Amino acid sequence: MLQIEELQVEVGGKAILKNINMEIPKGETHILFGPNGSGKTSLLMTIMGFSGYSITRGKIEFKGEDITHMPIHERARLGIGMSFQRPPTIQGLKTRDIVEICAGNRRVCAKELAEQLNFSDFLDRDVNHNFSGGEIKRSELLQLVAQQPELVLLDEPESGVDLESIVLLGDTINALLNRGLKYPKEKPHKEIVATRSKSALVITHTGHILDFITADKGQVLYNGILCCSRNAREILKWISEYGYEECVRCSN
Repeated sequence: MLQIEELQVEVGGKAILKNINMEIPKGETHILFGPNGSGKTSLLMTIMGFSGYSITRGKIEFKGEDITHMPIHERARLGIGMSFQRPPTIQGLKTRDIVEICAGNRRVCAKELAEQLNFSDFLDRDVNHNFSGGEIKRSELLQLVAQQPELVLLDEPESGVDLESIVLLGDTINALLNRGLKYPKEKPHKEIVATRSKSALVITHTGHILDFITADKGQVLYNGILCCSRNAREILKWISEYGYEECVRCSN
């Protein structure tokens, strides 16, 4: 689904990401850990194609197609969607309208989708205007549910969200990623993954989201370098006990 090779990125002339190699197969969800300022959000913004993130080396492929220098709207049309940690307020644009824009040519009922997120009362309000942290996260997810991207990028979905809301967000993310189904324990992992069509890269600072979504792998980004790749819960446990520096030292 996503392949990144030897990626180097600068912002304002400063190196932010260094020699990033990453592969996310179809149907897998990967968790990206890292301290503040390590480059996690920069990586997602680069994958999505935002300006200001200058790729000086390497390439990004999505479903086998080189998207390294492709504009944002073309990446979205190909099937990449992103939920931002701090999305902008868009006054003059109703939430209902942006949901319909995200749906593209697919016919959707914004009201029905909003009901799944207890968000019906916000459809006729300007996008994110005077929304709480939890309301903004639900607004972001509602847009993704309408878009139905094949690769979902989530930037700290648990940030600023109360417990009740994070349960709802977790259920919605699992449904979006086709992870709501229950499979027999004896069913092989590869066969389970084969039934899923969507992949995800989820940034977390606290690891709290792991209580609500299932991850196939965890990775650590530290000082712009991807330095660890293993079971997400094992990484979280190690970071909690020893900190990021020890985690990086161990991986080397």
